[in-house]
Amino acid sequence: MNDDLIETLNNEPNPESIDPMPSHSPCGDDMLSEVDEGSELYEHIRMTVDPGQQPERIDTYLTNHLSNISRNRVQNAAKAGNILVNDKAVKQNYKVKPNDVISIVFTYPPRETDIKPEPIPLNIVYEDDDVIVINKQAGLVVHPGHGNFDGTLLHGLAYYFEQTHQNIENRFGYLVHRIDKDTTGLMIVAKNEAAQAVLAHQFFVHSIHRRYYALVWGDFTEDEGVIEGNIGRSYNDRRKMTVYPDGDHGKDAITHWKVLERFGYVTLNEYRLETGRTHQIRVHSQYIGHPLFNDAMYGGDVILKGTTFSKYKQFIDNCFKIMPRHALHAKELGFVHPTTGKQMMFTSELPDDMKQVLEKWRVYLKARNLMEE
Repeated sequence: MNDDLIETLNNEPNPESIDPMPSHSPCGDDMLSEVDEGSELYEHIRMTVDPGQQPERIDTYLTNHLSNISRNRVQNAAKAGNILVNDKAVKQNYKVKPNDVISIVFTYPPRETDIKPEPIPLNIVYEDDDVIVINKQAGLVVHPGHGNFDGTLLHGLAYYFEQTHQNIENRFGYLVHRIDKDTTGLMIVAKNEAAQAVLAHQFFVHSIHRRYYALVWGDFTEDEGVIEGNIGRSYNDRRKMTVYPDGDHGKDAITHWKVLERFGYVTLNEYRLETGRTHQIRVHSQYIGHPLFNDAMYGGDVILKGTTFSKYKQFIDNCFKIMPRHALHAKELGFVHPTTGKQMMFTSELPDDMKQVLEKWRVYLKARNLMEE
């Protein structure tokens, strides 16, 4: 369906999550079912109609030919524009014909996990009957997985919906994308399956607006640029992603970056995702030699630029203690509302730990410049 469907057919082989299995098994040799690397939230199915098929409504045809797929899920997918026949979106009453090539993007149903409500603090910045936008704190895993069976954002949502007596279709909402455990910032959760399908389509066609701020190692000769390179799981460490520049593995990924503030040894950048692959900013930044500051998984938790003075080492250690995580924040999130069609845009402030580290770098840079004068 890789936060990030869609980016989310993007997001993630998170080290804190496990790959969900497909909710059904397509039948027939002419059908292909695949999960986009990085986004285990969506499933893309491609199938060819049998040459002897009689005309039949596509919602009926798919319900009959796909196991464990309800007619309601098929109809929601059609309404959202997620069912294509011969590369054109069709409505649920389209009559399939022999040799039609059908492509569908399905969102997976909620995980079969016993998610019990837990009073986890959630910073809710917007909510209506269809969506809820959350400014996620560092350290909060989005959903249950290996090693994180409780204490997740979904557990917190289950508690919140219970306390506010909301009659939603499931107890904890419908994920459409994710952000990493230690990434802060904005993410959206659907409150019903129809809204999930519409948002999934927006992630799939990359129309979701997402901007991130990140502090990375090193300086840049240019003020802005683009990073391109397929991203897939590493052959050496399945928890990590890596870049395959020859395009022989992984999925295409495009990241736009722009310098916001230079500190000599580190740089504050803005990133805009054209695609949404798992760990996209983190792995693309490492690929061009600028790992995120204190990103242990991708080599940013050691001194990569600077001096050999012990005071500088102590300065970096202090920064790492203030912000014991990678310096990445989901700053902006924009989408078209799944019911009203209105363009929605949200912005969040940098978290305190990232603000403190940036201020320490400003003070350091000022003192360094005075010494060099």
